[in-house]
Amino acid sequence: MKRLFLIALLALSACREEAQDVTPVALTEEAVGHYCQMSLLEHEGPKAQVHLEGLPGMPLFFSQVRDAVAYARLPEQDGVILAIYVSDMGAPGATWAAPGADNWIGADSAYYVTGSTAEGGMGAPELVPFADEAKAAAFAAERGGAVMRLADVPDSAVLAPVEGAATSAAEEGDADYQARLKALSETVGD
Repeated sequence: MKRLFLIALLALSACREEAQDVTPVALTEEAVGHYCQMSLLEHEGPKAQVHLEGLPGMPLFFSQVRDAVAYARLPEQDGVILAIYVSDMGAPGATWAAPGADNWIGADSAYYVTGSTAEGGMGAPELVPFADEAKAAAFAAERGGAVMRLADVPDSAVLAPVEGAATSAAEEGDADYQARLKALSETVGD
């Protein structure tokens, strides 16, 4: 009986999986945005990476922190998120043009400036992350906005459409469609 117990214990320990490494991955030229599939280095502002279960060492990168938070909050997102990291914009050497390749901080531990005049890499209002609350407050004093933790960031700050962008694109598309339809009907009438 004792032998059977030891065999069962060994079998169970062999089945136990190793915990997936979710260490942040340095930003390189090969990193592309999950949504836009463009090089992250082409976009200014802070970045984010989301580590999903089953994809060790291959996080999803985001051109904007706002997009990563939206991804995590979307009801359609069905992957198991193990970790989210964001650029620490208060790290030494971090600038809007070059936020840094390896100054990642856990998304839950960051202080975010919301509602500022800062636009992220894709032109939408950005959540600007900082490891240091005082640096976040200094950024908010200069660029507007409020400092808050991730849990306090309202869904409307990340899920709401960006005013003006969708409307003008729809209007331009509609005007183009109407012009082509008119040209076609004039051709058919001749």
